[in-house]
Amino acid sequence: MQKIYIAGPDVFEKNSIEIGQKMIALCEKYGFKGLYPLDNVVDFSQEKSKIALDIYQANRAMIDKADIVIANLNPFRGKEADSGTVWECGYACGIGKKVYGYINDKCTYVERFEHNEKSCKDDFFTDCDGKIIEDFELPINLMIACSCTQIITGNFEAVLQTLA
Repeated sequence: MQKIYIAGPDVFEKNSIEIGQKMIALCEKYGFKGLYPLDNVVDFSQEKSKIALDIYQANRAMIDKADIVIANLNPFRGKEADSGTVWECGYACGIGKKVYGYINDKCTYVERFEHNEKSCKDDFFTDCDGKIIEDFELPINLMIACSCTQIITGNFEAVLQTLA
C-alpha cells in the first residue's frame, strides 16, 4: 500500500486533528495509507527550539517514509502557499518523491493580484513595491508548480481520485 504524506497549513486549524483523521480516512477509501504530520509524537514540555527541531525531524522522517506527497497549495496568510508546505514539496521532489498539489482556484499567479495591487509596464507586471510578479501562466510560483507532478484544481479528495 502506497503511503501519502499530507502536507498543508491544515495543521494550523483549530480542528486540525479532525481534519487529519478525515484525510487519513479518505486515503484508506482510495487504497492508500495517509501520514499526517500531527500524528508524530513530540514532547511539548521541552524548550520551544527543541520542540521545533523535533517537529522538523519527525515530519522529514515521515516524508522519507512516504511514496507520494499531497500538498494543499492554497494561499495561506497572503497570496502564496504556506512556507512549510512549500519546503516539504521541495524536499520531497529533491529526494525523488511524486508531489501532487491541489488548489481551489487555478487562476494564474498574476491574476491573484487585484487591479490596485499591480501595474503593467513593458509587458511586466509589478506589485505595489515595484517588484516583478512572475507571469508564467501558473497558479503558483514556478519553482513549486514545476516541482509538482501535477496540480489539481479542487480538494484533497480530488487528488486521491486522480491517483486511484
